[in-house]
Amino acid sequence: MQPDTLDWKIINILSQKHMPNSTVAKKLGVTEGTIRQRLKRLQSGGVLKIRALRNPGILENQQLAIVAATLMEAKYLDKKAQEISELEDVLSVSIVSGRYDFLIEVLVESNRGLVRFLTEKLSTIGGISKTETFIILKNYEKWV
Repeated sequence: MQPDTLDWKIINILSQKHMPNSTVAKKLGVTEGTIRQRLKRLQSGGVLKIRALRNPGILENQQLAIVAATLMEAKYLDKKAQEISELEDVLSVSIVSGRYDFLIEVLVESNRGLVRFLTEKLSTIGGISKTETFIILKNYEKWV
């Protein structure tokens, strides 16, 4: 499913800030029912997900980190990316080019949570040959 022009307008408006369907409808000159139906279709089509986001930079006991990982065998990239994405604390997994195979974004509770993630969760995924962890010290406009 590919969004049309109206879908993209809705997505762009809601990407800026949350607002009621009625407000989006008024901005676009359509009915609230149209917005509601479009959002439902975009969500069921896997194009859009609506959820609350938080700023980990201002919340206590929230540690954001990027774990770069390399696989022993590249033929398992998709399979391992899917397995990693299902681990608790994982926000996203990206297959990347360069020195690493994956960039894994995690949100954990403190440095202890990061150690737990690496030793108890990520270590259960077979085939990872090495990792390097980058702790986010400060972020700007990062909402997860």
